Amino acid sequence: MPSENLNWAMPVMRVGYAGRALVYAIVSGLSLFTIWHGGDAKGTSEALEMVERSPFGRVSLVVVSLGMFAYMAWRLVDAAFDLEDYGSDAKGLAARAGQAVTGVIHAGLGVVPLVLLFGGPDDGGGSSISYYAGLLMGWPFGQIVLGAIGAVTAGAGIHYLHKAWTQDYRDTLKANHFTLHFNRLLQLGLAAQGVSILIIGGLIGLAAWQHDASGAGGLETAFGWLGRQVYGQLLVTGLCVGLALFALFLGVNAVWRIIPRLRDPDVATLTARLQDMATGSGPSSGR
Repeated sequence: MPSENLNWAMPVMRVGYAGRALVYAIVSGLSLFTIWHGGDAKGTSEALEMVERSPFGRVSLVVVSLGMFAYMAWRLVDAAFDLEDYGSDAKGLAARAGQAVTGVIHAGLGVVPLVLLFGGPDDGGGSSISYYAGLLMGWPFGQIVLGAIGAVTAGAGIHYLHKAWTQDYRDTLKANHFTLHFNRLLQLGLAAQGVSILIIGGLIGLAAWQHDASGAGGLETAFGWLGRQVYGQLLVTGLCVGLALFALFLGVNAVWRIIPRLRDPDVATLTARLQDMATGSGPSSGR
């Protein structure tokens, strides 16, 4: 399909990143607020429950849900039409499959606000990940499958950390004053997301190893585990600050992300601008 026929993917991508940024801003903001007042950091479901009880809470949950579904649509379209230009070799197909899986996962996250709004099977509280992990371990080879899920999740966390280290996300960000001078904040936010996902994957794997589904969980379980370590409260607070920076990273992507196959050739990427600055030459392209 010609790239000009896919221009509609650009606003879908921006809405998706904005919705995802809103979720992390809510989780990190409410977690820091409760920590400041002597409480515990909140997971995604707990934070959204608090939002539901606030003024305009139901409207906010609808916005969050729409954002998650928009991100799902973006990732599926991205994978199907290779908008990131990964290619069709084995490595490219694996990357595109990962994008599709990410889209499906965010569809599940988009359901959470709807469950809070209209009720559903998870209304009883507790971690839905623990619940489904328990069901899975009741199946033949379920313990092995759960362990594999934990390994894949941990691998995703390592992938985030690798992106933060290499800073290859700069290849798809527009060069401007903010991205040039506040890149370190974006890097820290991406690293914090990597740490949180790595912990979640590790706890899922440990739950499979110990055959104890209660140990599996999402962000709330990761916060709980981290809080039990030496200087736990300080570590949890640091992770919450990092996730607030990840919300910033997502917001920056919502505004200034470049889709390689839909890219305006007159718009310079952050990587290209930094290379120009390093060599002392003027920008070869960009506004």
